[in-house]
Amino acid sequence: MNILHVINISFVIPYFFGKQFSYFNNRGYKEYIVCSSSEELRRFAASYDFEFYEVEILRAISLRKDIKAVYKIAKCIWQSKADVVTGHTPKGALLSMIAAYIMHVPVRIYFRHGLVYETAKGFKRKLLLYMDRLSAQLATKVVCVSPSVYKRSLEDKLNMGSKQILLSKGTCNGIDIERFNRDKLDYSRIERLKADLGLNRYNFIIGFTGRMVRDKGIIELVNAFKCLQGNHPNIALLLVGMLEKRDALPENIVNEIKRNSSIIYTGYVENAMIEYYYAMMNLFVLPSYREGFPTSVLEASAMELPVITTKVTGCIDSIIEEKTGIYVEHDSGSLAIAIENFYHDEMLCHEYGRNGRKFVVDNFEQHIIWKEIEKLYLEV
Repeated sequence: MNILHVINISFVIPYFFGKQFSYFNNRGYKEYIVCSSSEELRRFAASYDFEFYEVEILRAISLRKDIKAVYKIAKCIWQSKADVVTGHTPKGALLSMIAAYIMHVPVRIYFRHGLVYETAKGFKRKLLLYMDRLSAQLATKVVCVSPSVYKRSLEDKLNMGSKQILLSKGTCNGIDIERFNRDKLDYSRIERLKADLGLNRYNFIIGFTGRMVRDKGIIELVNAFKCLQGNHPNIALLLVGMLEKRDALPENIVNEIKRNSSIIYTGYVENAMIEYYYAMMNLFVLPSYREGFPTSVLEASAMELPVITTKVTGCIDSIIEEKTGIYVEHDSGSLAIAIENFYHDEMLCHEYGRNGRKFVVDNFEQHIIWKEIEKLYLEV
């Protein structure tokens, strides 16, 4: 079978697919990607062994360019003789489902990675809701990446219940438990990285990985760290990810990140290195306002880190409360208290970390998810 995946940015390829390509290639499938052009796309194609088509897929709405993209995706479907089309991210999913419906592709799968309208208001919220419902209507199946996304999708009447499914207990690709394993890492490399970043002078490192935007709770995290810093000069905040213009952080928070010598901001880090950044952390924090299913929390848990997160869609499924992590409100004061509790209790950190790895291994190992995906491919 020929499988055509449509995404709008190559950055997501290691997270949404990664070794999945090898698994399906070895089972006789032919994998293609449609994505906006980038050097990274070409590197990933060589690394993961897939063919690709370059089509400009904008995150913003542009009627002329979107119609052109639908035409080009339809052409890619014809050229690849696609038996299955999967659409990822709101815009990639919408355009791919339109094109696949026009081309009569028998299996059209919309991966609902989250509910972007949750934090939107007014006309923008209504538009995002309409886009999601249209993608779902044109799809033959809708994969919700977490139980809470599944539940909210039904509550908001995004599609018929018979259309949507959950892959095991969630995610779109599972977690590589061999890669995200402290026992498999080169500890001399960890120490060199610590020294390069200036982290070897701290004995407690609070970590975050992901997009540096308001929706991720970065404002609350930075303010919580400032509250703690005066009493605990031996703590650091490690922020791994890109500052983005969309949903951008306020200027005072960006300035604090750049000015504060105990806040280590790395910018974009290659996915191939990310496990070494988790290995430097003592605690992982994601005070997000919305998620699909936060892969970063599962990666951190696989790396035996205790987790602090929020009770929002996606995040609520990512920990076992008071076993692998705890929930906090969107408030810098309560976040600071939660961080301090872990700071003062090393045994609790280790206990939550061990529980977290078991939780991931038992429920989110990649082959569990890939077998579920294959069942979808074969539904005609």
